[in-house]
Amino acid sequence: MTENLADIRALLASIPATAAYSGPVERLGGLTNRVYRLGDACLRIPGKGTEEYINRANEAVAAREAAKAAVSPQVLHFDNATGVMVTRFVADAVTMSPEGFRTRAGSPARAGEAFRRLHTSGAVFPFRFELFAMIDDYLKVLSTKDVALPAGYHDVVREADGSVRSALAAHPLPLVACHCDPLCENFLDTGERMWIVDWEYSGMNDPMWDLGDLSVEGGFDARQEDEMLAAYFGGEPSANDRGRVVIYKAMCDLLWTLWGLIQLANGNPADDFRAYADNRFARCKALMETPDFARHVAAVRG
Repeated sequence: MTENLADIRALLASIPATAAYSGPVERLGGLTNRVYRLGDACLRIPGKGTEEYINRANEAVAAREAAKAAVSPQVLHFDNATGVMVTRFVADAVTMSPEGFRTRAGSPARAGEAFRRLHTSGAVFPFRFELFAMIDDYLKVLSTKDVALPAGYHDVVREADGSVRSALAAHPLPLVACHCDPLCENFLDTGERMWIVDWEYSGMNDPMWDLGDLSVEGGFDARQEDEMLAAYFGGEPSANDRGRVVIYKAMCDLLWTLWGLIQLANGNPADDFRAYADNRFARCKALMETPDFARHVAAVRG
């Protein structure tokens, strides 16, 4: 679909929740999707190629369950075939960024509280977010495309499949409903409450994934990470929980490296996805090579 306002108006006319809307259409952000504000509603149109790796029916269930948990805005329309979605617009909220998490007082804590609401809500998402299976799936998608993996990628996967996988499996946490893709821009902050949007990758997962991934996406320093964890746990996390957060800081980079390469192959113009993928992989390797990482893996295994 083109960026033609007439096309947008035609789409809105076909959706019962927006058929009567004739006000302004404001383009918002998005790395893969196109998002528009329509007064007190928000329209999301999926990006090119996303159907290769996103199950829209699963996303629809997750988005509605997250809204019931008061973590995400109400869903007004969802088309499982196309992924077109309309939600309530969160008024008086700031779309977050790494800079926002640095400068908005209390924002890491509010994110931790939002994760706790989600993880303890009892919500059940249809998808099981399984790290190594997703790496395999993304590699299969990339096998059909003309894009090179970073040098040594398979070596790091093999290393993680051994030491990290066995450590995580030694004392697994109960799976809970997780966002799984906590990009800073998926957080909307009112200053009193943090809302989370975009449930494309959500699933039942180890809850520590969400905390580790947000720390990476936000470039959190030790203070920010401690603030988020203290709000989430109501105090100091155990060595096992903190170790899992650190492990997932590396593993999210290992997975999202492949996501970036898929965007590159699909010609997504939103970012320099070659640099995005290479930087994420370099950061993953650098963390995994530190003595601290080995210590955290040992704590999780023990």
